[in-house]
Amino acid sequence: MPLAWLEAILLSTAVVFAQTPAPSAISAPSDVAAPPADATKTPSGLATKVIIPGTGKDHPGKEEAVTVNYTEWTADGKMFDSTVARGKPVTVVVNRLIPGLGEGLRLMVVGETRRLWVPESLAYKGAAGRPAGTLVFDVTLLDLPTRAPADVKAPPPDVQRTSSGLAYKVLTPGTGTRHPKSVDQVTVHYTGWTTDGKMFDSSLTRGQPSTFPLDRVIPGWTEGMKLMVVGEKVRFWIPQNLAYQGRQPPFGMLVFDVELINIQ
Repeated sequence: MPLAWLEAILLSTAVVFAQTPAPSAISAPSDVAAPPADATKTPSGLATKVIIPGTGKDHPGKEEAVTVNYTEWTADGKMFDSTVARGKPVTVVVNRLIPGLGEGLRLMVVGETRRLWVPESLAYKGAAGRPAGTLVFDVTLLDLPTRAPADVKAPPPDVQRTSSGLAYKVLTPGTGTRHPKSVDQVTVHYTGWTTDGKMFDSSLTRGQPSTFPLDRVIPGWTEGMKLMVVGEKVRFWIPQNLAYQGRQPPFGMLVFDVELINIQ
């Protein structure tokens, strides 16, 4: 971990995604009231139908983070929530969702859009203040962000390198202009892997960004974060001499995907 003292902050298992109503309604599908004849039903009572086939091969695990777009309706066609309407996907952990949604996601592959009819017994179970009855989701699985990237073993030819030996590659350009300084605190989402593809730490699986002072992390993090701006996502290949220097695990080169959310 970048900070030994960083504690995991877990989300409630009752949380689906955001509970704030979306800003604009998306029309319900024609089969929102009940699953059609060509839907597939699981032993639990979940009904599903593939709307757009995916391009991936791997299915999410129970404890894995997923990045998704979704829209949710009650069976009478009223939209309850939508990342599509808000214009921003979300990243969540499968086993912290309502059971039916978690089960449905585990059937999917990246690139797939699937419609889920989630019975109340697999949703909120009649809890006060929550949508009642069957819920219908259109879900697109965009990414498995804690899976090791294809270039985890070594930096590819198109990376940039600093004089210290740090290699990095911008994955998503940022929107800010200010770079953090050593005395600043930063708020980030990150995932770290060893070069054999094993994930050893991730704020995504904890469901909460991490905030820490830049002078309290490994040297490769301090150097790398000072290159970033808010909104940017960067992959870093940090050699052992800029990481834990062989004094403690994880050993060797470490690979991090880091998104800079805020600078204090």
